[in-house]
Amino acid sequence: MLTTSPGRRLSSGLPGVLGLLALLAGGLAPTEARATTLAQATAVERPPGLVVLDEKPRPEGLLVLGVYGPKPDPAVPGLWRAQLWRQLGSAVTIQTDTVRCSPTEPMRITDDSGRLLIRAINPGGLITPANRVDHLVWWAVCHPEHAGQDPAGLTQVARQLGYSTMLRESEQVLPGRSR
Repeated sequence: MLTTSPGRRLSSGLPGVLGLLALLAGGLAPTEARATTLAQATAVERPPGLVVLDEKPRPEGLLVLGVYGPKPDPAVPGLWRAQLWRQLGSAVTIQTDTVRCSPTEPMRITDDSGRLLIRAINPGGLITPANRVDHLVWWAVCHPEHAGQDPAGLTQVARQLGYSTMLRESEQVLPGRSR
């Protein structure tokens, strides 16, 4: 069953058969028709303004990381909130991250399974698998013209923007709500 709105469902049987017939009538072989309908069935509509930061093929589907809707905090200059989009195949999770764009105290605050992670980052510094996502998100929010670029190659850009590239990275973990 496909859900279109609360309480309203469409049977996937008849539209699926009609779609398959239309594809076959258009000259596609049955294997091509199956691949097309599978791609359509697992397609996820992305939100307007989504900036894709990273895409990696995985056995369970394409892993996509992106951000959208960054908004400055009206009370705290340099603090931004943005939606973080994580997609694996057709499964999507969205969470709100907070990013501080300060040259002296840049950071990303995110939720990890109910725990609050506060990560001080060093724009233009060493990029590792442990801090790569933090830097991708930070650059996308604080300097969107560099969104999606490999943060390991942005050292000179960071210096030109006034970041020392010598800040100490750290992480604080605060317990959160039970889920």
